[in-house]
Amino acid sequence: MTTDIKDTARAVDAASVMGLLSTRPRLLALGEPTHGEDTLLELRNELFRQLVEREGYRTIAIESDCLMGLVLDDYVTMGTGTLDEAVEHGISHGWNAYPANRELVRWMRAYNDGRPLAERVRFAGFDGPLEITAAASPRQALLALHGYLSARVDADLLPCTAETLGRLLGPDARWTDPAAMRDPARSVGRSAEARELRLLADDLVALLDQQRPHLVSVSAPDDWDRARLYGRTATGLLRYHHWMADASPARITRLVSVRDEMMARNLLALAVRGPVLVHAHNSHLQRARSTIRMDGKPVQWWGAGALVSAELGDEYAFVATALGTIRHRGVDTPPPDTLEGLLYALPEDRCVIDAPRLAARFGDARPAPRVSPWFGYAPLDPARLADVDGMVFVRDLPPGGAV
Repeated sequence: MTTDIKDTARAVDAASVMGLLSTRPRLLALGEPTHGEDTLLELRNELFRQLVEREGYRTIAIESDCLMGLVLDDYVTMGTGTLDEAVEHGISHGWNAYPANRELVRWMRAYNDGRPLAERVRFAGFDGPLEITAAASPRQALLALHGYLSARVDADLLPCTAETLGRLLGPDARWTDPAAMRDPARSVGRSAEARELRLLADDLVALLDQQRPHLVSVSAPDDWDRARLYGRTATGLLRYHHWMADASPARITRLVSVRDEMMARNLLALAVRGPVLVHAHNSHLQRARSTIRMDGKPVQWWGAGALVSAELGDEYAFVATALGTIRHRGVDTPPPDTLEGLLYALPEDRCVIDAPRLAARFGDARPAPRVSPWFGYAPLDPARLADVDGMVFVRDLPPGGAV
């Protein structure tokens, strides 16, 4: 079988990736099956550099806080602040500690230096302000949206004052309590104040839409884009907190679905601006329904990639990453009858695979699914191979990551 699939493998570079696609997609997504491995981040950096330089992509979006990302975008496009400040305050989830993420930011700033504004590459986080164990307060997004509107529309049109929002929000600790992730009773998401905030946020976003002709005429494009981002984030966060307070069996499904919907809306907004490169976990970017196990129970939802693909069709492309070993995590040589096992037998340390062609080659005789001994790594599902536009295979991951 190894001989039969060898002709589906190509060198890992931008030309190989683009050669799998019929046209340059507006959103080109590269997924990874595990987080925190600098080898994968360095591979991403090299591919994205080539795609920016050779294919004209002008935004790089990663699985990080969309509001924090504004700080980093200001640095790479305008030189605002320092590299240390941009990395520390512009990347969430602790991923600012990874050397390869810092190197990506450094390269983006160097690439933009001296270029005309229209040719500069932009940075974006496309995740919500959602940490692993808690969600942020909606304060930043709500007050920023209110501030944008109050500076540009008649005060009589505003549904409330900033002081009213501040009173309803209360201390941020109410919203960010980590215990609420496990105990719905600890969440404030269904309090009277939260319910009123959801109505006010909806009214503020409606006002943004109703006044669009005026607001676009009196705003710089970036200010308008950011106001819409504040609106999406405020309503998304309040919806997320609402479901954090839910005690039904569907609670986790609702939460992961809200998060990926926020991701999808952010990606679609970025795509309006121009061609975008995206990097995140495979589960967020795949077209197929995503699945995880939480507390021993399966959870299924439609990820951001599935939602974006339904909207953009062929203008969305997804390249997954598959791995052979992560020995420092207990993931050893894959069984030979699995997809990763067959790829592991190839002579290349890394390669780009024509996934649809490989799926057709397998037909009904698909490889066995691989079972990971470590919760942090998700093998590819061979049954979904035809839904992937391409695949990058990395044979072995050496130890490496945050320092």
